[in-house]
Amino acid sequence: MSSTAKICSQCVLPESFPGIRFNAQGVCNFCSSQKGKEYQQEKKAEYSRKFDGLLAKYQGRSGYDVLMCYSGGKDSTYTLSIFKEKYRLNVLALSFDNGFFPQQTLKNIQNVVEKLGVDHILFKPRFDVLAKVFRFCSSHDVYSPKALERSSAICTSCMGFIKYSALRLAVEKDIPFIGYGWSPGQAPITSSILMNTPAMIKAMQKMLFDPLYQIVGDPIKPYFLEEKHFNGSYNFPYNVNPMAFLEYDIDAIYENISRFGWKKPEAVDANSTNCMLNSFANLVHKQRLAYHPYAFELANLVREGYLDRETAMKRLNEPEDPTTIAWVKDKLEAASDPFYLP
Repeated sequence: MSSTAKICSQCVLPESFPGIRFNAQGVCNFCSSQKGKEYQQEKKAEYSRKFDGLLAKYQGRSGYDVLMCYSGGKDSTYTLSIFKEKYRLNVLALSFDNGFFPQQTLKNIQNVVEKLGVDHILFKPRFDVLAKVFRFCSSHDVYSPKALERSSAICTSCMGFIKYSALRLAVEKDIPFIGYGWSPGQAPITSSILMNTPAMIKAMQKMLFDPLYQIVGDPIKPYFLEEKHFNGSYNFPYNVNPMAFLEYDIDAIYENISRFGWKKPEAVDANSTNCMLNSFANLVHKQRLAYHPYAFELANLVREGYLDRETAMKRLNEPEDPTTIAWVKDKLEAASDPFYLP
């Protein structure tokens, strides 16, 4: 983000963000249309009650109550603890190792699942497949500009692999909920509980699968649902993101998860607590689209009072570590050797 770019006087969205407009006071249209705290509290209470009602209906129906997409980051660690300790659910944690986890992340994951006492799957897909996707996304417009407002192309692809791998596992194991650890800035309260339907997932998956298939081909098929999953023989789970309707306090979260021995890895950027690829993805996104991929999330956190504007600006303006960027580039390029490619 350019130091001379116009930035909303209330949040942190820059003039380069798609669809932004400013009024005479320099306030952006996203801030101007923000609903008040009373509305937010009412919605939180509504969705909290909704989840309680769904638990009364589905808890104990299957071997696991919830499949937690567990990245090892601070928010997903806290969410995992909520499912286990607050709601007393039988949790299966799924970690998707994209090849860029620092050793501290892997150590955090092991410590947390052991101390919480949850079953855990560490899923490590073929790195040659992931690397080919990540390299392509760093230099091509794989997704629409609208799809990239909240996430870089690299992270959108990675999260797609995670989301549909988790959906496939939850459907096949008849797990009624998939848990996500999105911050309130990433997903609104109204999407914190989402009923997945076969038709909806089939359409959404196609939007991601088709461009990825053009890049890699058949090797991506195991990470997505097949036609058999949509034939009506399977139950589809709800997506649940409890941090959207529960209290969210960043400092309290860090303090809470420290009891598991959780520590932030040193090699990650200011906006990640688990992945080194994030730094490279952020840099590429800024170079190609002229705004930070975390701008939307941080602006929402500022707008809703979870983060002060100064801290958010600092996180957006912190430069990526050149050593980490070089390491990521080298690892991606090493995988371009024809011996490794599908």
